[in-house]
Amino acid sequence: MSTPPGLPGDGQHRDITDGPRRARAAVARSGPRHLAAPGTERAFDADVDDAAPGGDDAHAGRSRFGPYRTALEWLAVIACGILIALTAQALFVQAFWIPSPSMVPTLEVGDRVLVNKLAYKTHDVHRGDVIVFERPPEASHGNDDIKDLIKRVVAVGGDTIEAVDGRVYVNGERIDEPYLVDGTPTDNLPRQQIPDGEVFVMGDNRTNSEDSRVFGPIDEDTIVGRAFVKVLPLGDIGWL
Repeated sequence: MSTPPGLPGDGQHRDITDGPRRARAAVARSGPRHLAAPGTERAFDADVDDAAPGGDDAHAGRSRFGPYRTALEWLAVIACGILIALTAQALFVQAFWIPSPSMVPTLEVGDRVLVNKLAYKTHDVHRGDVIVFERPPEASHGNDDIKDLIKRVVAVGGDTIEAVDGRVYVNGERIDEPYLVDGTPTDNLPRQQIPDGEVFVMGDNRTNSEDSRVFGPIDEDTIVGRAFVKVLPLGDIGWL
């Protein structure tokens, strides 16, 4: 007797549990259904926060205004530098140019020097100092554009000064003047005493200098400051 189709022993028999088992096996092989299929993963940049407000627009704004901000910063730095320089010139240090040969060989025409405007706020004027002072009314007026003169202090208030045989004597003693060219005579300097509060000045180029031998001692109140360094020309920078 033949076995009815579908009954045990039939080569076409399928266990009623076979379908669910196969379904579970398929799920196990393919993974959970909520995961993306291979090749469809989304790439993420850990440095980019999609939730940040503004996103790319904010970055674009910063890039767009970056050059302007840098330019403004440099303008502010330059303005501050100019302000500091002007303040320093008004209160502390000022540059002067040499208009005449009266200080040769120490200073040539066109040289630039820096002048300490506070020097005599802290100490007295010393012999040998190179000073800038207001042009005295007694000075010649060959060039009225020159408002200030530069000379060397040779004697101070209370000193007695004179020239004997072309050599300078202060308080009866001949002074050493290494800043003069050897053999330079000092003429037109009769014996005199310098009043207190005044100084006697002469140029290092004694034969070509209009100084206190012409316009007399100058008042200390007219002194602008002490020249302390030559800054131009660059190849001849040095202390005075």
